[in-house]
Amino acid sequence: MLANLPNLLTWLRIVLIPLFVGIFYFEKSWVSAPNQNLVATILFTVAALTDWLDGWLARKLNQTSAFGAFLDPVADKLMVAAALVILVQLERVDAIVALIIIGREIAISALREWMAKIGKATSVAVSFLGKLKTALQMVAIPLLLYHDDIGAFPVHAVGTGLIYLAAALTLVSMAYYLKVALPLAWRTE
Repeated sequence: MLANLPNLLTWLRIVLIPLFVGIFYFEKSWVSAPNQNLVATILFTVAALTDWLDGWLARKLNQTSAFGAFLDPVADKLMVAAALVILVQLERVDAIVALIIIGREIAISALREWMAKIGKATSVAVSFLGKLKTALQMVAIPLLLYHDDIGAFPVHAVGTGLIYLAAALTLVSMAYYLKVALPLAWRTE
């Protein structure tokens, strides 16, 4: 079903991507420089919350769908990739961290598609490490978008630490998925 509430929330997340990216390119008379970080953080956070909400609603309302299962991770990857590109441009994240995270997402998506084609999709289902990595990213990115300290709380420093931890978990989770998948690549059936 293309137009149920969970899928509409996923589409909303996709629509919010150019808005939170665009905040940094809007005319300063629309959104002043000091407010850019705040507005982008709010938009990203709303989008991230719809990720949790659409899954919860799909299960609660019994509106899970194959299309939703496809679209949800695509929206997540687009959202994270767009945010990381902006953060690299703003010099708030090292390019290597962004490349690790984005590269892993592309590689694992391709791996999952291949595994599905050979009938082994459940072998590369989302692991706890993958969920933890995503949670760390979804906390780190808003902190890095906001950037400015809140009182004595070092927003940028905490965000940087979390994004590095997320990048490390990205590599560990990728190794886990590859460990599961590589033996299947050498089989001849």
